[in-house]
Amino acid sequence: MDVDAIAWIWPAAGPVIAGFDEGRNKGLTIAGKAGDPVVAAGDGRVVYAGSSLRGYGNLVIVKHNEVFLTAYAHNQTLLVKDDQVVFRGQKIAEMGSTDAQRVQLHFEIRRQGKPVDPAQLLPPR
Repeated sequence: MDVDAIAWIWPAAGPVIAGFDEGRNKGLTIAGKAGDPVVAAGDGRVVYAGSSLRGYGNLVIVKHNEVFLTAYAHNQTLLVKDDQVVFRGQKIAEMGSTDAQRVQLHFEIRRQGKPVDPAQLLPPR
């Protein structure tokens, strides 16, 4: 599977306030205001929308293909449900601070279950 098979886009407009760090941060932390749009970084299917994973607050997980998943955490409102097909750029949630100290989006890209640095895959800003 070629990384370029998915034309990733940024899931939120705010500044990155914490970068990827294998041990501490398994994704990027993007700042914003409560209610800011969170969009799907690529086409896929929602495999999880809920709040039962501790530390992630209101969480959406999108499966893009057999290789890649993305996770969007700490939302105030989820706009999608399990098994829903979503498209790149579609608003899937509103930014919030569930299970976080401040309003932020925690965004992860996982390749075969392992976190990878989203900054390496997302387009330059």
